[in-house]
Amino acid sequence: MSRFDALIANLPPQHPHRRFESESADHLRDECGVFGVFGHPEAAKLIYLGLYALQHRGQEGAGIVCARDGVLTAHRGVGLVNDVFKPHKLARVSGTQGIGHVRYSTFGSSNLRNVQPLVVDYARGSMALCHNGNLVNADVVREQLEEEGAIFQATTDTATIIHLVARSKAPTFTDTVIDALKQVIGAFTVLAMNGKEIVAARDPLGFRPLWLGKLDGGYVLASETCALDIIDADWVREVEPGEVLTVNEYGITSQFPFEKAVPKQCVFEHIYVARPDSEIFGKSVDAVRKDMGRALARIAPVDADLVMAVPDSSNPAALGYAHESGIPFDMGFIRNHYVGRTFIEPNQGIRDFGVKIKLNPSRSTVNGKRIVLVDDSIVRGTTAKKIIKVLRRCGAREVHYRVASPPIINSCYYGIDTPNRTKLIAHNLSVEQIREYLEVDTLAYLPIPELLKAAGGDPAHYCTACFNNVYPTPTPDQFQSTKEPSRHVDHSIDVYAT
Repeated sequence: MSRFDALIANLPPQHPHRRFESESADHLRDECGVFGVFGHPEAAKLIYLGLYALQHRGQEGAGIVCARDGVLTAHRGVGLVNDVFKPHKLARVSGTQGIGHVRYSTFGSSNLRNVQPLVVDYARGSMALCHNGNLVNADVVREQLEEEGAIFQATTDTATIIHLVARSKAPTFTDTVIDALKQVIGAFTVLAMNGKEIVAARDPLGFRPLWLGKLDGGYVLASETCALDIIDADWVREVEPGEVLTVNEYGITSQFPFEKAVPKQCVFEHIYVARPDSEIFGKSVDAVRKDMGRALARIAPVDADLVMAVPDSSNPAALGYAHESGIPFDMGFIRNHYVGRTFIEPNQGIRDFGVKIKLNPSRSTVNGKRIVLVDDSIVRGTTAKKIIKVLRRCGAREVHYRVASPPIINSCYYGIDTPNRTKLIAHNLSVEQIREYLEVDTLAYLPIPELLKAAGGDPAHYCTACFNNVYPTPTPDQFQSTKEPSRHVDHSIDVYAT
């Protein structure tokens, strides 16, 4: 048994580490995660472990494609990673190179045909491709391809990319991937393989992260460093915006074939999406979130007895607030880690059952206390309102809500699922009106300048469109389409993502 077999055998059962299914409409959903390995005899096991570490980025489906002697083998399924890849199924996927993907669908339906990596046979052989991000011109490009005779089985925008690759007349596999990506607009972190090499590409604006690592003489590619850590891979560097890497038996080569642009990295990766133990965009996610909490304490101080978080993603920001303010931090909510993606609600009406099945306050901690409740964001506000009611019923004397991001007023078009903007509470109400709706004593958000200061680097290198309506690319409604809306896509939603 290799060390990776032992690690897989000892992995705990998986449960979504964030919020539960009934609540998902009230929080920005994650998008996808990618992981690739080249030059390692246990590629499939390494990818499995990497996807396990990236499970927070997508919980609806997972897939692995590996290659040995140029032959591709694949397994994909709907569900969590350790449900999809039982040992006997993982054993069927073998090779020294491969790519994997975890998915949270917003573009296309949640069924097996949309689980990635997508695998096709075409004129030059076989290839597999997976993608994290969202293409704002996907509908128009797809329509053009269909008019020229292309047949689509999957309804994701990743299918559009793979069609463009297959149709390219460029001389090399890397060139065909570049040719395809030059025809699309938006956010993409792509891994593609043909059995001989892996091509990794990050869009010129660098919306989504991608890391390069090394292990036992081979190369590893991952959306986040936490996935490199689980297999003890060495961190090499982040793949740069607009960079394309080719990894093959001769080593690794880099090029920048796209028109140079000012990076627009998604600041929500730091707010919520990435795992706190990862490093992305040159900064520790945990450190950024703590700095966000410290900034909140400076701009919105309050006289209170304790600071508590809406677990788990808000914990670092709450700790930062406590450290800066000097107010003690306590685990006011006890989180049930054994709740799966769905649960059966009793017929009789139990008030706020959906919240209490996952989070329950410690009465002795909150009773009679003036509380600073720290959250990473507010989307629709319905869950926040229920949480606050639960705190009040448990005796909280005051509740001061602090949000470690600015008000979300617009939809994201670059890979994070956002409700229709009309359902965003901050799109419709002022901060004071939101405070009244939530029934909290005070409410404060983190302003954009303070958020960008905490994120580090050049403030101009972040996308903040969901907060200020300044989009770095055209939006989907700016592309003209003559087709009727697809029955697979709800066009009342303002965002499409893979």
